Amino acid sequence: MPFPFHINATEGAARTGVLKTPRGDIRTPAFMPVGTAATVKALSVDQVAATGADILLGNTYHLMLRPGAERMQRLGGLHRFMRWDKPILTDSGGFQVMSLSGISKVTEDAVTFASHIDGSKHVLSPERSIEIQADCIGSDIVMQLDECVSWPAEEDRARKAMELSARWGARSKAAFGDRDAQALFGIQQGSTYEHLRRESSERLIETGFDGYAIGGLAVGEGHQAMCETLDHCVGHLPTERPRYLMGVGKPIDLVEAVARGVDMFDCVLPTRSGRHGQAWTWEGPVNLKNARFAEDQDPLSPDVDCPASNAYSKAYLHHLVRSDEILGQVLLSWHNIAFFQALTAAMRAAIAESRFDAFRRDFHAQQRS
Repeated sequence: MPFPFHINATEGAARTGVLKTPRGDIRTPAFMPVGTAATVKALSVDQVAATGADILLGNTYHLMLRPGAERMQRLGGLHRFMRWDKPILTDSGGFQVMSLSGISKVTEDAVTFASHIDGSKHVLSPERSIEIQADCIGSDIVMQLDECVSWPAEEDRARKAMELSARWGARSKAAFGDRDAQALFGIQQGSTYEHLRRESSERLIETGFDGYAIGGLAVGEGHQAMCETLDHCVGHLPTERPRYLMGVGKPIDLVEAVARGVDMFDCVLPTRSGRHGQAWTWEGPVNLKNARFAEDQDPLSPDVDCPASNAYSKAYLHHLVRSDEILGQVLLSWHNIAFFQALTAAMRAAIAESRFDAFRRDFHAQQRS
């Protein structure tokens, strides 16, 4: 395995550790801000780094369409392009192909789709996805190409997608080969069906990956169904390798997933919420459009180490949001990323100090208030 993964402490299924990469350590549990098109929306890489983020996520689908995979390679890869020197994980492009393209056709060989930008036709196979991620983008953690089905999914549909994903995983592994400076993660599928998740895990483990992701959740099933699926699907994955829950989520989702043994997360929620006037705090979400903040001189979160969190009043942020000023989107996005990093840091500390159960109870109580 190219990236050593050290688990430093556990409490129940929750664990904290370090995934060591040539570009730096990733402390787990880890939240990865999403840099969809070579940028975490509204933020500079310096702002993102200042929040404590150890790793970013890049979107293969968006980058292969614009600026283009081979152009990205000629420009020196994504790290150089966006001036981020820490690790980058890229998704395979499969989810965006299914959800964003106007027309897509899945066959055993590949998925053919029309660009949501200009309608141009593209073919994405497991081998091409690996080439784009590993060679053109130059990501540190590469994801296998998979097929993600929408929810709810009939069992037969979920099985076919899981089996295709397993076969594509083996092809992705063969295309990836042996690399010392990059890692390849497989993706567990199976919708909410326990026996399909188990079979998917067995097939992934047989192929052998550097880490394992849980795909096919956060697609509309809701928090409770997600937690019930995690209750059984996380334990099917190897304990000695990192586990990554894709596309999740709200702060309460992160806490509950960590309680079930998940190590890594990504989601567009912090920046998307920030662009629409919503801030995430220890007390829950705050809508800065609300008139009750017009004269509130308190900061959003004085204990979060970020100027957007502790140096500006809610009244000022309310004014920016109501005036549709770009700075409001910047500050709220910055705060939200900082809060998600503070949350994962707090969970790491709680697990290390054997008080995660108490932290989890307190967090639930605070979020309900």
